[in-house]
Amino acid sequence: MHITKPLTAAYGLNDSPAGLCAWIIEKFNSWSDNNGHIEHAFKKDDLLANVTLYWITQTIHSSMRIYNENSKNPLIFGKNDFIKVPVGFVKFPKELPTPPRAYVEKSFNIRHWNPMPAGGHFAASEQPGLLADDLIGFFSKLNEKEL
Repeated sequence: MHITKPLTAAYGLNDSPAGLCAWIIEKFNSWSDNNGHIEHAFKKDDLLANVTLYWITQTIHSSMRIYNENSKNPLIFGKNDFIKVPVGFVKFPKELPTPPRAYVEKSFNIRHWNPMPAGGHFAASEQPGLLADDLIGFFSKLNEKEL
């Protein structure tokens, strides 16, 4: 639904707090590294705060739309489309599928590629320490001209 019909889902979810809660909690459960128990990755208060934020702002559609937009314009580069800016990439094991490093390096100046031991799609919430350490590590290796 995120990719094919985000607006259809959003109308229903914005009209039902119980439906919105079920939808979001299911995504947090299935897209996170939680070993089959959502509370291994998130506190109940954090989950409810997240659902409340979507409900009050009615932003479920905008959060889903990026999946639809990305499906229309996949990551395809032409012969001379190399991105020179230094890029760091962190790969969390339960994240949604991403292209292999060899493919990404054809178009991006990969300076840092780090597979992580834990984490999923919501890595900033699941593994904030791992993510923060990785960001610090990446930027500390760049010189001033690259920043």
